[in-house]
Amino acid sequence: MKYAYYPGCSAESSARDQHSSSIAVARALGIDFIEIKGWSCCGSTPGHQTDRVLAASLSAANLILAKDMGLDIVVNCAACYNRLKTANHEVKNHPEMRKKVRNAIGRDYDGSVEIKHMMEVLLEDYGKESLQNAFTYSLNGLRVASYYGCLLVRPQEITNFDDPENPQSMDNLIRAMGGESLDWPYKVECCGNSLSLTTRSDLVVSFSDSIIGMAKAVEAECIAVACPLCQVNLDLRQMDIKQQTGKQYDMPVLYITQLMGLCLGLSRKELGLEKLVVSPSPVVKAIAATV
Repeated sequence: MKYAYYPGCSAESSARDQHSSSIAVARALGIDFIEIKGWSCCGSTPGHQTDRVLAASLSAANLILAKDMGLDIVVNCAACYNRLKTANHEVKNHPEMRKKVRNAIGRDYDGSVEIKHMMEVLLEDYGKESLQNAFTYSLNGLRVASYYGCLLVRPQEITNFDDPENPQSMDNLIRAMGGESLDWPYKVECCGNSLSLTTRSDLVVSFSDSIIGMAKAVEAECIAVACPLCQVNLDLRQMDIKQQTGKQYDMPVLYITQLMGLCLGLSRKELGLEKLVVSPSPVVKAIAATV
């Protein structure tokens, strides 16, 4: 199994732990991620808020590199996944946009590269049964709130990622690891991360408080995420929530790849667990006790 791997800009900064844990998990499972040479920023949120053609061109420039490799592209970051998918949709369905993108990047791109999130690779290509056979440790009933956020599942006609209201991909991975995937109503609520760049940080704290509070209400022992924007927000904002409301959640927020890495017996360093603000030690101890 071989894929063109697009790290995205956050892999070099705020999401180094997602990047390192994904690479470590892929290696442990024998999945070959070949980093795209010369990849560049997909434009993320600022790109498409500035110019539609710019946004499509930035993503298409990376997709055409993957096409040259003759491989499907795998993406970790939900924002990158959304933008690359949107670029494919734009050039496939709008001939004028395809022409403008061609003029911008100097080559024609037809939208033919298949874009997969890592969870799709794990569940659809590698397979749930094979994953279960690969795990040497178990979550042993750990109560996990799977949080998808908004960029993986919306808009459905573009991302086509699971059910937009009640996705199950991450839940299925939790169950494969022997955890209890909780049924809770905030799994696709927006955490408001993009508002962090505005003057409305009060709204970001309020959104995060609601999500973490609901996870606490259903007695989750941790929150699993697949988006670096969501992870940073829910993990880091717990300090702001305490300062502004007095609530102290101490809720570990881990990437799904970090949970998988622990069940594969990978080290804390390989998985970047030291980068987390809220200590994941309770989760690590629960898994380590289930050999």
